[in-house]
Amino acid sequence: MKRQDSLNDQPSSPDAGLLGRRTFLAGGIMIAAGALAGCQTVVGLPDQAELPDEEFDYASAYAALPDGDYTWPAINYKSFDEQYWRQVVDYKTRERPGTIVVDPYNNFLYWTLGNNKALRYGIGVGRAGFAWSGEALIRVKREHPIWRPPREMIARKPSLERYWEKGYPPGLKNPLGARAMDLWQGSTDTLFRIHGTNKPSSIGKSVSSGCIRMWQQDVIDLFNRVPLRTKVIVLSEDPNQAA
Repeated sequence: MKRQDSLNDQPSSPDAGLLGRRTFLAGGIMIAAGALAGCQTVVGLPDQAELPDEEFDYASAYAALPDGDYTWPAINYKSFDEQYWRQVVDYKTRERPGTIVVDPYNNFLYWTLGNNKALRYGIGVGRAGFAWSGEALIRVKREHPIWRPPREMIARKPSLERYWEKGYPPGLKNPLGARAMDLWQGSTDTLFRIHGTNKPSSIGKSVSSGCIRMWQQDVIDLFNRVPLRTKVIVLSEDPNQAA
C-alpha cells in the first residue's frame, strides 16, 4: 500500500514533502508576524484603543478632546518630562494582568498587562493620595462626575459649603475632571478616587488636595480600558526606597 499524506490524502513524494514543509514554515512565520504586528493587550474592556508604541502619535493623543457637551483642552505634553507621558514600560509584578498599581511616591499609575509589561500614566497626588493605601476595587465609574467636597476641605475653606448638598456640577472647572473611578473595600467607600484634573500642571507633582489626578485624556483612556471590579493597589511605601 502506498503511503498517503494525512493532510490532503494525496500520494507523498519528495517534492510534496518539501512543499508541505515550506507551507508549514511560511504559515508559522505569517502567524508569528501577525501576532507581533497586532501585539495588543488581552486584558480589559473590548474595543479599547491600541497600546502606545514607538510610533504612537502623542500630538493626537493629547490634542483637544471633544467629549459630549465638553471639549477638554489640549495638553502641552512636551513641556513635561517624557516619563509622565502615557506609555508601555517594563514592570515586574506578581499581580494578575489588569490590576492597577498606584505609586504615589513617584507619581505613576500602572495598569498591568502581563509579561512584565504595564501601561504607565503620570499622575498628580494630593494629601489624600498619601492618606490611604491598600487594596480596593473599582466599584463605581462616573463620566462627567459631580464633585462634593469632603467635610475636612469645607472646614478649611467654608465657602465650599454650598457644594455639599448638590455638589459641584460637571464641566471644565470641575475638580474631578472628565472621569472618576471610586475605590471601595467591600461595602465601604474608601473616598479614594482616580480622576481627571482641570490643572494639568499638577501631573508629576504632590499638590495640596485631591486623590490621584490624571490628565483628562489619560483618565478617559484608562476609563475606557478597565472594567468595574478592577483591583487597585495603592502602595504604602516608595518602591525605590524599599528596593
